[in-house]
Formats: sequence, C-alpha cells, structure tokens
Amino acid sequence: MEFVPYFELSRLPRIIFGAGQADQLPERVAALGRRAVIVTGGSFLAASGHWDHLVQGLKQQSVAWFQVKVEEEPSPDLVDRAVAQYHVENIDVVVGIGGGSVLDAAKAIAGLLPRGNSVMDHLEGVGRNIPYLGPATPLIAVPTTAGTGSEATKNAVLSRRGEGGFKKSFRHAALVAHTAIVDPLFLRSCPRALMAAQGMDAFTQLLESFVSRRANPITDALAWSGIQAFVEGFFSAIEGDFRAEADLSRVAYASLMSGICLAHAGLGSVHGLASPLGAQYPIPHGVACGTLLAEAVDINIRLLLQQQPGSPALAKYAQVGSLFSTPEVDDQAQLHELLVATLRRWIDSLDISRLREFGITQESIPALVAGSWSSNMQSNPALMAEDEVADLLKRRL
Repeated sequence: MEFVPYFELSRLPRIIFGAGQADQLPERVAALGRRAVIVTGGSFLAASGHWDHLVQGLKQQSVAWFQVKVEEEPSPDLVDRAVAQYHVENIDVVVGIGGGSVLDAAKAIAGLLPRGNSVMDHLEGVGRNIPYLGPATPLIAVPTTAGTGSEATKNAVLSRRGEGGFKKSFRHAALVAHTAIVDPLFLRSCPRALMAAQGMDAFTQLLESFVSRRANPITDALAWSGIQAFVEGFFSAIEGDFRAEADLSRVAYASLMSGICLAHAGLGSVHGLASPLGAQYPIPHGVACGTLLAEAVDINIRLLLQQQPGSPALAKYAQVGSLFSTPEVDDQAQLHELLVATLRRWIDSLDISRLREFGITQESIPALVAGSWSSNMQSNPALMAEDEVADLLKRRL
C-alpha cells in the first residue's frame, strides 16, 4: 500500500454499538439534562413499541420533552420552525431517533437552538454565508435504519424540492453528535424496500470512500471492514423470514463505517448526482444511489484505465470484486467485470427503480449534469466530463 503522508481525522461521537443498547437512551438523555427535544419520523417508533418504552423511561428520569416529527426529507423551513418554537424552552439535549432525514434535522436543530437563528444563515451554496460559530446543544443520535451513517457525520443535509430546489448541507464540527447509539435490533422491523434502498446507500458510501482520491490508510481500513460486513450480512438479513441478530449487526456496522468514511474521505459521482436528483425529483436518496452505482463503477474503471492505469482505485475495485470470486481468479480485469456484474445483479434483485419512474427524462439530463459538480465529483477517482456524467444518467433512465 502506498502510504499517504498527510491526512486529518475529525472528532467522532461517543459510539455505543450493540443489540439492545437503545434501552439505555433515557439514562443517557438524563445525564445531559432535564429538558429535551426529541426528533422522530412519522410513525415507525409508535408502531414498533420503542416510543412507549422511551416515554416511560424519560418520565422515570424526570425529563420533560417536546417532539418534532420529520415525515420526509427535512427542509430549512421545518428546521427554522422547530428552532423558533423551542429556542425559548432552555433545552439541554436534542435526541434524533430515526433514519438519516431525522438525524440530519436533529443535527441542524441542535446546532441552532442556542442562538435561535435561521439555518439559511449557514446553508452551503444557498444560504447567507454567515460563519457558524456554535455552540450546539448536545445531541444523541439513534439511527433506526442502516444507510446514511448520519450519526457519525458533521453535516445536516436539507432539501427544498421543485423548481429552484436544492439539497445542501449545514456543516460544522460542532454538529457532530455527543453520543451515537447504534442498536441493530431496530432493523428487524424495517420494511424490505426501505432496507434495500438504505443498504445500497451504505454500500455506495463505503465503495466511493474506499476509492476516493481523498482516501487514507484509516478510511481504507474502516471502509474495507464495512464492505466485508455488508457482503456477509446484508442479503441474509433482507431476504430471510427472520432477520438474525448477527446479520443485522453486520449491516448496522457497515452503515456506521460508511458515515465515518464519507466524513473523512469524501464520496464520488453517484453522490454528486444524488444531490440534484433529490432536489429536483421525488426520488429517495438511497434509490438514487442504488440505481446509479453499478454503471458509475463501470464508467470509472473504463476512465481510469485510460487516464491513470496505475491508480490505486483500480486495485481497490478489484479487491472488492474478489469478494465475489473463487480464489483462482486473480486477473484484475476479470475482477472488475465480476464487481460490475454483481452490482447489476444486486440492483435487479432488490427491485431498485430506474430514474424514469420518478419523471426523469432525456430532457432532464442537462440540468442534472450541471447540478452535479460538487466536492463529491472532486473526490471521484476518475475525471468525468459532462458527457460521461450524462451517459451515467442515460444508462439508468
């Protein structure tokens, strides 16, 4: 391995990982204060029974709480309303318990509660460009899905859909959660379609950060361990009638690693396109990632062979391909082909939708390409021109 002479590792939350660990959430909340804002999704917690357990535990701990519900991808307006409502309530701790959208909203709310200002002051690219100084209210992040790794990152992704829409980040080290509680048992009742999309998001984040131009020895080690865990556990977890704890733990671990790695190594062309796709069309983020991944890998490999035949990303793609091969296969080109074929088979078996199912057409492509040039494209392993980004989209129409 060619050693990278310089890299940075940012602050991480205190991470508590393991089956049943969410049971200690009331005590963790009480340790940070007696007044809490709890950010949740629409109905999952109530239907699963976890909400009743949490409310009873908070009552026993003498914690007063207020609830904010996030029923779709969070918007600046949702965040601003919550901050305006609870800024005067002397909140000690924010709890985000849900999927990536919930955790992103919770991060943004926690970051703004102390001062009570608008998130548009700080939202990258579309805000007022006012530096965020902190401090943030302490945040406990509890993911109930396995996909975004948001519990381990410093950015809150907020969206406004439609004409003039955007999908941008409020980003600062102060937004990193105080504590992340990752309990794989939440995944047992996760619907298959959601788990499929979230899982492909996690795998995309692992693979893109593994081959990123910004990858370093630490992210390589974490991404590789996450990739292995995902391959070992994901399909067993999603296809079986009973989701075994060991498989769920592998999937939850892979998602957590994907969040840590993306925060430190960046991503690539799939996430470069996922941003304008999610801003302009009603396509879930995990579906956008999952539907594009195989073709992005295929295009990246072709371009790298032309642009930089010695790129370490080519060896890494082959390394991942080896997980699906027999030991006798060690030819890099064969392993590349096997990786792409496997990813295409995954997308088909998981029923990941094509872009056209969300109203995306040939006429949509120029605007999507124009909106894709972000930091994710800068860390993509190959240099992609506009026509190659367009080709990626056309392949999945």
